[in-house]
Amino acid sequence: MQYITDYVEKNKDRFLDELFGLIRIPSISSLEENKGDMYKAAEYWKQAMLDSGCDKAVVMETKGNPVTFGEKMIDASLPTVLVYGHMDVMPVDPIELWKSPPFEPEVRDGKIWARGADDDKGQAYMHAKAFELMMNTDTLPCNVKFIIEGEEEIGSPNLKAFMEENKDMLAADIILVSDTGMIASDIPSITTGLRGLSYMEVEVTGPNKDLHSGLFGGAVANPANVLTKLIASLTDDDGKITVKGFYDDVIEVGKDERAEMAKAPFDEEGYKKALDIGELSGEKGYSTNERTGIRPALDVNGIWAGYTGEGAKTVIPSKAYAKISMRLVPNQDNEKISRLFEEHFLAISPNTVKVKVTALHGGQGYVSPVDIPAYVAADKAYTDVFGKRPVPVRSGGSIPIISTFEEVLGIKSILMGFGLESNAIHSPNENFPLEMFYKGIKTIPLFYKYYAELMKK
Repeated sequence: MQYITDYVEKNKDRFLDELFGLIRIPSISSLEENKGDMYKAAEYWKQAMLDSGCDKAVVMETKGNPVTFGEKMIDASLPTVLVYGHMDVMPVDPIELWKSPPFEPEVRDGKIWARGADDDKGQAYMHAKAFELMMNTDTLPCNVKFIIEGEEEIGSPNLKAFMEENKDMLAADIILVSDTGMIASDIPSITTGLRGLSYMEVEVTGPNKDLHSGLFGGAVANPANVLTKLIASLTDDDGKITVKGFYDDVIEVGKDERAEMAKAPFDEEGYKKALDIGELSGEKGYSTNERTGIRPALDVNGIWAGYTGEGAKTVIPSKAYAKISMRLVPNQDNEKISRLFEEHFLAISPNTVKVKVTALHGGQGYVSPVDIPAYVAADKAYTDVFGKRPVPVRSGGSIPIISTFEEVLGIKSILMGFGLESNAIHSPNENFPLEMFYKGIKTIPLFYKYYAELMKK
């Protein structure tokens, strides 16, 4: 639609300046010292909603970080789209690996470089500007609500209670989310599935203080040695997870669906080259896309013990720690998996150490139907902008709150992501191509157009 292209071209520099203002707020939800920044980001979103055309926008409290809610109700008889996004971002460590300061966004090589450029400030802000476009061109065909939260990166621990307390306010017909990715810039895709998550921390304690490794080495169990052995035993030589009962609820995906998934383009050599690795690894009998889409996984996300400073310090550490995440497939319950992991880890631990296992956060997996009006509308919108139909894919990532939306509000979600594999979300040098930012703003209004038309039938 020409009016969409014209509006984006006329306002694209302002869109970018506004996004940069949001990105400059270091809204890291996992760090207590950034608590004030969460409120700054919430207020920024409130003003952005009002400036874009919402009749109402408010910052609302939860037991943790705030939520910003906004709405534009044009006709109660029309369908309502609830847009979800998050204002919080991941920590930026290791800071020395960034080529430019993470909260001072800049454009290089046609990309925005900054923490939150993609996940999720850039992608969420596309919706505010797409909504503004529809308001200012008098083409908004249905009601719109926004819910932007501040705890997605720590598992949305307080959003479920917020939703339960505000069901009427959040009532809608579909939830629209841009917090996922596409296969490639020229191969659009719609995420139809997300893996669940169980995130654990383990603490292994040996002696009651650090010991001299010469005087005590060989006589006292080293917690770091024990921990690494325990972790190594969590997967076998075929890449299967050894936690007892882990696979009990895994639904095997049939040959036909696996064949459809195999049609998605995948350049294995390019994939390895981009990651600078020699070989791929994972569960035996499955392709790389299957390993990240339809199979569960277990990974160490952090491990530390003893002396890690410059030079040498010969100690046996008193304690060793690890953070371990398990990505789950639909039908696996994250609370059950967390319990099974704790039971297994304690059972395999030797008496030479004491072990503590803590479940930090988690969420259920999600599968989106492909035959509902919202999915068809998204399909048509991508096709118009990118010139080819999007491929349905299951993502290896997790957005724990998506399954909770359906549980509490009874609403399905459509995941219209515009991120790319190369955007380095959660890592140093996160980025978001300008092309994808602007194409997102062009695609979203077409979703509304087609969705409203389909809902009339």
